[in-house]
Amino acid sequence: MRLRDYTDLVPKPLIPVAGRPLVWHLMRYYAHYGHRDFILCLGYGAEAIRRCFGDVQPGTPLAEESSGWRITFADTGTEASIGERLKAVEPLLAGESMFLANYADGLTDCPLPLLIALAERRRAVATFLSVRPHLSYHAVVADSHGTVTQIRDIADTGLRINGGFFVFRREIFRYLGPGEDLVDQPFRRLLRRRQLVAHVYDGFWLAVDTPKDKQRIDEIAAAGAPPWQPRDLHAYAALG
Repeated sequence: MRLRDYTDLVPKPLIPVAGRPLVWHLMRYYAHYGHRDFILCLGYGAEAIRRCFGDVQPGTPLAEESSGWRITFADTGTEASIGERLKAVEPLLAGESMFLANYADGLTDCPLPLLIALAERRRAVATFLSVRPHLSYHAVVADSHGTVTQIRDIADTGLRINGGFFVFRREIFRYLGPGEDLVDQPFRRLLRRRQLVAHVYDGFWLAVDTPKDKQRIDEIAAAGAPPWQPRDLHAYAALG
């Protein structure tokens, strides 16, 4: 609803960024690191997403850019929660001990191998990217009488949020109950078992949730060499 000027026409993953759908930029990020098998969990605007990737004409720039991608479309319902969508595609992930998942509405320059390496090293059921939120709010601290004792920019509070980039072990499906969302009940179960790990990252990350976010990502793209554009893996050697 916050992006209804765009989403009245296309689903959020198809919002254009630099002449390509937002989800295409995300898929290109994964493909750069060798992950080219995609399952798209379809809900609102399902047919538009099918057309976007199903009707790519050979020889066109989009066809060349997505060469080698293997895309499976899974109708998971227009009203399904994130957890329900994930549960619905469990049969399609048979044989996979680990897999990657994403909300498909944000971009980052986080080196994906680092996130995967953390998940492998910690062997947690769920690992996610932990980022600073892009919010223009101020945190207020008051005493028991309501007298304000402190006002701080929310960026200075140390608040972190789930950035929507996940590495899951197949065991995640054991934590998903019928009708549940991903973060509420399942993640609380993982917390109790110490099976939830966050990769703290302070590099570029932006979710396109509001018109202001859309304006910002367009400005970044127009400036050239956007940070989410994958770079050579050798550039990350020192970070590993």
